[in-house]
Amino acid sequence: MLKENLINVENNIMKACEKAGRNRSEVTLIAVSKTKPVEMLQEVYDQGIRYFGENKVQEMCDKMEVMPKDINWNMIGHLQTNKVKYIVGKTSLIHSVDSLKLAEEIQKQAIKNNVVVDILVEVNIANEETKFGISKEETIQMVKDIAKLDHIRIKGLMTIAPFVENPEDNRLYFREIKQLSVDINNQNIDNVCMDILSMGMTGDYMVAIEEGSTMVRVGTGIFGERNYNK
Repeated sequence: MLKENLINVENNIMKACEKAGRNRSEVTLIAVSKTKPVEMLQEVYDQGIRYFGENKVQEMCDKMEVMPKDINWNMIGHLQTNKVKYIVGKTSLIHSVDSLKLAEEIQKQAIKNNVVVDILVEVNIANEETKFGISKEETIQMVKDIAKLDHIRIKGLMTIAPFVENPEDNRLYFREIKQLSVDINNQNIDNVCMDILSMGMTGDYMVAIEEGSTMVRVGTGIFGERNYNK
C-alpha cells in the first residue's frame, strides 16, 4: 500500500510541477509520520524518502534513536519552549516558529550546543483562531527581530492552510504566502532568505506547488488515515 501511495503522490507532484512550469527538483516531499510506527517509516525510507515530519518532540526523538541516521527530521508541529532543548542540533528544519520567545529559546539552546539552527516562520495566513502562527501583518517585523539572533537562520515561511473540501479554495492563501516571501526578500534583511515555502498537505499540495511551494507535508496521502488511539 505504502509503495503505491508514494507512487501516486510522486505522480501528482510531477503533474503539478509540469502545470506550473517548474522543475521537480524544486519541491521536497516530507512524509508526515506522526502517530505512525517505525515499521511504516522504514518501508517509506526504503522507497527513497529521506525527509520526515513529526509533530511531537518525544515521538520524534524516539524515532530518531532507531531510524537510519541520514534522515532529515522536520519539526512541523507546535513547539513549546520547554521542549526546544531536546531537538536543537538534531532536526534539519523547525517549521513552526511562531513567536520571538520561541526563537530566543532556540537561540539559547543553539549557543549551548554550538550549532546554527535552520527555521521557518509560521504564518497563520487565514487568521484561523484554532491555528498557531503569526498574522501576515506581523510577519515582516517578526522576521527582522528573529534575524538578529546569530545562531538561527531563517530559511523561509510555513503555513497550514484551512481544511477545505476543494483545494482551489486555498489557492489565494498560497498566493499570499508566496507574495509575502517576495516582499520579505525584497527587504534584503541580513541572515534571512526565503528559499523555502512549506505549504500544502495531503488535501491541497498540488495547488500549493502550482503557487510556489518548495516543501509539501504529506501524511494521510502516504500513510493512510491516522490512528490517534495508540
